[in-house]
Amino acid sequence: MQMGEEATLETFWDWFTIFCFAGLVTLLLQRSSEEAPRDKLWQYAPPAIGLAVANYFGNEGNDWLAVLLTTAAAAYVALVLKPRIWKR
Repeated sequence: MQMGEEATLETFWDWFTIFCFAGLVTLLLQRSSEEAPRDKLWQYAPPAIGLAVANYFGNEGNDWLAVLLTTAAAAYVALVLKPRIWKR
């Protein structure tokens, strides 16, 4: 992107990583409203950065690397942040 160009959401990776990032932000907001938050803010940085880098590589045509980084971000969320998706 050149100076003065407007950024637009055009590729699959733009939309997919924005969708994943929105889920991450939703989890952060939900957990931060708890009386005793179980997570620290810094714990959300690795998957957010991973999604940003996945978006970059996906837009550059390195889909396999973008998939790998997106999968790593999802694994981090599952193993470290441990969201409960289904109530028991």
